Amino acid sequence: MIVLGIDPGTIAAGYGVVQHVRGSTRLVDCGAVRAKRSLSLAERLNVIHSGLQGVIARVGAEVAVVEEPFAGKNLATAIAIGEARGVALLACSSVGLRVEEFSPSEIKRAVTGNGSARKEQVALMVRSILELEDVPGPADATDALAAAICYLHRAPLREATESGGR
Repeated sequence: MIVLGIDPGTIAAGYGVVQHVRGSTRLVDCGAVRAKRSLSLAERLNVIHSGLQGVIARVGAEVAVVEEPFAGKNLATAIAIGEARGVALLACSSVGLRVEEFSPSEIKRAVTGNGSARKEQVALMVRSILELEDVPGPADATDALAAAICYLHRAPLREATESGGR
């Protein structure tokens, strides 16, 4: 199974692609779609959308995982991240890619065992799970990889409950 994780943002949207085969998870690709700060929000969202469409077309994922927003104190930031999430959801759904969503704490818990783990802890566990020499970068990509890994950790339970335990 190939899973695409997306960490939405208005300047950079991280993506991470993992493949799970016979109990082993490996890195396929990761990076970030970047838009120039000098562009208007609408232009940046268009760049992010187009870039994510390119990633989706290239990697052949079976499912995408988009991180849910963190309800922080800055309302303007929360709204902008919500708009970036909308663009990511549109990029995935417009090509029929199934989308799952997890909160940041669910992702952290699935990867580290601690829902309030620091970014550095998540990055180190992503490196360990994927058996990489170095932590993959940029940080947006590491967060996206964590989202994809979260899906893989949750998929067996979800399949069991959806099939009624058969």
